[in-house]
Amino acid sequence: MQENDSLGSFIEKDNILQEIQERVLWLAMQMVHHANNVRPKSGEVKVGGHQASSASLVTIMTALYFDFLRTGDRISIKPHASPVYHAIQYLLGNLDKEYLTTLRAFHGLQAYPSRSKDPDAVDFSTGAVGLGAVAPNFSALVDKYTRNRSYAKSERIRRYISLVGDAELDEGVVWEAIAEPSMESVSNILWVVDLNRQSLDRVIPGIRVNAWRGMFAANGWNVIDAKYGALLESAFAEPKGEILKMTIDEMSNGIYQRLLRLQPTELRKWLPSSSRYKKDLEKFLERWDDKQLQSLFRNLGGHDFTKLREAFAEVESSKGPHVVFAYTLKGWMLPSVGDPQNHSVLLTSEEMEQLREELHISSESIWSGFHPDTEAGKLSIEKGKELISDSRVDSTTVEISIPEGFPRTYGGKISTQQVFGLVLTQICRDSPKLAERIASVSPDVASSTNLGGWINKVGVWNDFPPTDLPGEEIKRSLMWEESPNGQHIELGISENNLFMMLGQLGLQEEMNGELIFPIGTVYDPFVRRGLDAFSYSAYSGGKFMVVGTPSGITLAPEGGAHQSVVTPSIGVEMPEVTFYEPCFGKELEWIMLFALHEIRIRSRSSYLRLTSKRIDQSKFHFPSDSKSRERLRLQVLAGAYGLLHRGKESNYYPESNVVNIMACGAMIPEALEASEHLLNEGIMANVINITGPGPLYKRFQDLSKATTETGFGLATFMADVIPMTDRSCPVVTVVDGHPHSLAWIGSALGTAVIPLGVTGFGQSGSPEDLYKEHNIDVSGIMAACFAAVEI
Repeated sequence: MQENDSLGSFIEKDNILQEIQERVLWLAMQMVHHANNVRPKSGEVKVGGHQASSASLVTIMTALYFDFLRTGDRISIKPHASPVYHAIQYLLGNLDKEYLTTLRAFHGLQAYPSRSKDPDAVDFSTGAVGLGAVAPNFSALVDKYTRNRSYAKSERIRRYISLVGDAELDEGVVWEAIAEPSMESVSNILWVVDLNRQSLDRVIPGIRVNAWRGMFAANGWNVIDAKYGALLESAFAEPKGEILKMTIDEMSNGIYQRLLRLQPTELRKWLPSSSRYKKDLEKFLERWDDKQLQSLFRNLGGHDFTKLREAFAEVESSKGPHVVFAYTLKGWMLPSVGDPQNHSVLLTSEEMEQLREELHISSESIWSGFHPDTEAGKLSIEKGKELISDSRVDSTTVEISIPEGFPRTYGGKISTQQVFGLVLTQICRDSPKLAERIASVSPDVASSTNLGGWINKVGVWNDFPPTDLPGEEIKRSLMWEESPNGQHIELGISENNLFMMLGQLGLQEEMNGELIFPIGTVYDPFVRRGLDAFSYSAYSGGKFMVVGTPSGITLAPEGGAHQSVVTPSIGVEMPEVTFYEPCFGKELEWIMLFALHEIRIRSRSSYLRLTSKRIDQSKFHFPSDSKSRERLRLQVLAGAYGLLHRGKESNYYPESNVVNIMACGAMIPEALEASEHLLNEGIMANVINITGPGPLYKRFQDLSKATTETGFGLATFMADVIPMTDRSCPVVTVVDGHPHSLAWIGSALGTAVIPLGVTGFGQSGSPEDLYKEHNIDVSGIMAACFAAVEI
């Protein structure tokens, strides 16, 4: 009796879900239709909206939101299912009706779910294919890390879910994340693959799901299939039903998708032709009329609530991480179902009207949800209250003091890479509350990026530390002690994984109410490898510090593969990220502490480009009085300060023999030496230290905007650094990277500029060899200065 009651309850629930999914489908299609056909257009630009790609996920998303999800779960939505997501949020009461007509409009619903742009509570931004899919993996790993912290507040066990298009599995970033060793023990991860067999332009060739299954299983994932619906499975169970199953199983994607589009009478003819047992299958199919046969053939697990419930029940009872392959139809219930080029096809007004009638939607209620007294309305209200209660967490109120600097100086010859490690260990000593919330991450380059001292103090995080081993008599400089309390997270060699991890660590205050200060280290040339993930994490609102080191052709003997060229430009141009390239130890100390402050106030992320070149710290003039020190600190953070000014020389004539050398990072010693030699030649070369090309460029842009609005503003650019008498002097910029990253300064000042830098790939050799090769050595700087004063 109890089993029958349970079955009856499921049938009743599925009837309600059926009603909800039809409304979800309609609202999603109507949002796209309105955006393209009703809302006034701007020019000839097609608005788009991916109706077919949305339709394939309607059943799955209805099952998740109205049956499976619980308070605290986090979910990433397939980019092209954005309309379905917003339709569901509207039914749940989390989105005002007025937004339904704003899909892809300015300040309206975004083309793809966005944490920072959408009005409803999006957990993970998507749109960059593959990145949104893997973000929950790293968020789950961060959640696990946070639970080991003494300051952790939340006791809720969350599930992290990704809805993934099958074509997304072509992306390498997906498999980098799947293969990440740290993920093997994270059981609360669930991927649901929307297996509709289509990509943007074509049917996915072959039957690739078998290879995908094997790849997931090989990396410790629990693989679950939701291939066929209850109707088909019932047919398979009948006498000779195995012939039908064998026929469909052996069918290529191309054949299957073609048969989907046949009229019912044609399907009856062509389906047996695909079988090894044509006559037997023809006889078997006589049990269904033409229309029933078409419905049977299209009865896939991804559109069947019973099969999805069974799959999700297995998720709950098995060890994860989990992946469910849910077979679906791209364009489900639409005229374009299964068409290989239906990705961007839009329903006509006539087709929309036909769909409205098929779904029993009143013409007077095309934007309506459910009446609260109906069963569908009651379930929507119930699930809406449950899921919204934890969709966005209030920011933590923990008080953490971040000093502006430490009472120490840096002497001798030391690199910024070395200073980075010293500042971290200083934080451990002087700011323990701050230190306990720092999480460092690296893709197997911790020791070579100078995290050794920090790791020795805080240890390496491992939720399942290895068993005890015999002790060693060898004393190592890096003590690799693993424990659940460690604060360094070591990933495999994947820069994409590094930036995804940094982004999710940097979102934990907003996601789960836990403030973390993420610091990642990476070889600077390999920032390029993780660029998509870097951009994704910044776009999503993650706040973190990334340290790229060592950098430039200064890393001479390593050769061109390890010498970064374009990374300074990346730093300057990346939105929501502040880019610094300091030279001296004190500059870096101030910058690091400021970057941590920016994380604390949820302002911006920071990218620090450091070097292994040892710099003579005596060239840095540390003011003795506090007022001058503070002025210098603020200039360093703003991006530039005057390091050497020749204004006291008797033959200083700005209109004829003065040039401003603006140098960055490792190039400061060469700029200073060039200035000394030029002095003997009658050329007065001031040296301005560009500590932060990023904030300096932002300042230029802000002043440019003010100038267009008020008519003035640019006259104040770098006014605190360059005296008015020197503003018209020519400029020579020098950077160990592409000259583009500083070449704009001449334009900002309205004067001539000769930009020096690296425009080709490097090669092995000494720094002196390579500096000369690229004309950024002392002689090259001098030659540029001679030319500049003649302009």
